[in-house]
Amino acid sequence: MKRIMKAILLTCIMATSALAGCFGEEEETEVIVESEFFNFEISNQTWYHYPGGINAMNNTSALGGQNSPFETSGTYYSIGMTTFEPTMGITSTGNLYISSYGNGPSGSTAIVQCSNMVEMTSLAEYSCQNVYGPVLPVANSNDPYIYVDPWTDRLMKFDMHALLGMTVEWSDDEGDSWFGPSVATSYSVQDHQTIASSPYGGILHETLWVFCINGNYPAPLCSQSQDGGLTWGPELPGAPVDCQSGGLSAHIIGADNGNFYRGQKGCDGEGYSMYKTDDGAITWTEHVLPTEESGTADTWNAEEAQVDTDSESNVYAMWMGLDNLPYFSYSVDDANTWSDAIMIAPDHLQGTGFPVVIAGDPGRVAFGYIGEDGDGLWDGYISVITDAFNETPLITTVQVNADDDPLDNASPTCGYERCGGFGDFIDMQIDAYGRPWLALSHNPAGDMGIFATTMTGPTLFGNVTDLGEIPEGGAQTL
Repeated sequence: MKRIMKAILLTCIMATSALAGCFGEEEETEVIVESEFFNFEISNQTWYHYPGGINAMNNTSALGGQNSPFETSGTYYSIGMTTFEPTMGITSTGNLYISSYGNGPSGSTAIVQCSNMVEMTSLAEYSCQNVYGPVLPVANSNDPYIYVDPWTDRLMKFDMHALLGMTVEWSDDEGDSWFGPSVATSYSVQDHQTIASSPYGGILHETLWVFCINGNYPAPLCSQSQDGGLTWGPELPGAPVDCQSGGLSAHIIGADNGNFYRGQKGCDGEGYSMYKTDDGAITWTEHVLPTEESGTADTWNAEEAQVDTDSESNVYAMWMGLDNLPYFSYSVDDANTWSDAIMIAPDHLQGTGFPVVIAGDPGRVAFGYIGEDGDGLWDGYISVITDAFNETPLITTVQVNADDDPLDNASPTCGYERCGGFGDFIDMQIDAYGRPWLALSHNPAGDMGIFATTMTGPTLFGNVTDLGEIPEGGAQTL
């Protein structure tokens, strides 16, 4: 990370009505003002801004209370193995898990456990290892997928075998032992699978499980398990029966109130919609997102709208607009109505891709994506909002890698297409302390899996306070 500089506000008092700059005109007078809000050190890879990329340090009138800035900086840590379409989870013990294509026993999908990350005081404390090692490992799959049930800590490992069906295995002891596989589907074609759980509806298990896939159907197909993954119901349309959305769905999520949500193109093939089920994926309703101003990205997979819910089941949506920048809206009534959409990136970015969103307590939300500023090099970004319901929410954005250490330097259009270890999507979760973690690929390092995070910044759970600082990682961990 580059050297940090003291955060002082430079206020230009102009003799003319137009702002032409602070240093070039004789009639301009420079006044240095110490801000009550920005009285800490700021990295040159951290941006404090309002919706639309407007610099918040030039106008602090909207700041205060939960909408206040915190000293925030980003970094990443290598897992020591490659990844592809990285999905991740975090258990209540603080272990982080990520999928690793082909690095398990006999060439199977590895489930990499990284320990001692969330509270580490030195880089020497954290370690990563494969914890998938059954007697008969399931063969490596086209799209490996890992999910951690936030209510039971069960690790779910999904392997999609294209024409041969999808298998599910699970562990209730942090990967020490594995059960299964069960066959989740025998449908002729699968792709773009996603899985989630909710704390209501399961008959033979504490939580209800739902997965969705892209099959030979006009919309995704979804199935439920009421016994923790041992058996699965029939595949049913994951949208209204007359929906023509196509099969590519964003990550499905389960809310505390039992609803499941997933984002996708609208049923008419236009815009973006959120799809909701309140009966365990038997029936679904479409809820159109407010994309009138943003438009939708014109990329190969349409950058599906991502979704998450907070601890009180409010719904948060993220998508890429026609300008290839990230947009955000929220709903406090189960996706029936939505707030006006806002653009959440800092103003130096010219393109972004691979969106993902995660929420903590009400109004606390983090966004992950990759972006480029016109040089064709792609970096990792995390944007955090601690008061999303505010009329003018403060957005704190960090770049997680150094400028001379991009996450992709080979494809100028990386964010708009399949790109190295990113594949189709990335993933994001929050640990028990309220720190966001983002699963990414470091393509120049050979598609190396990395966990990106805020090593300082505000917590997304409990009172809005500073997180404890963890050590800087970056290229030294590759």
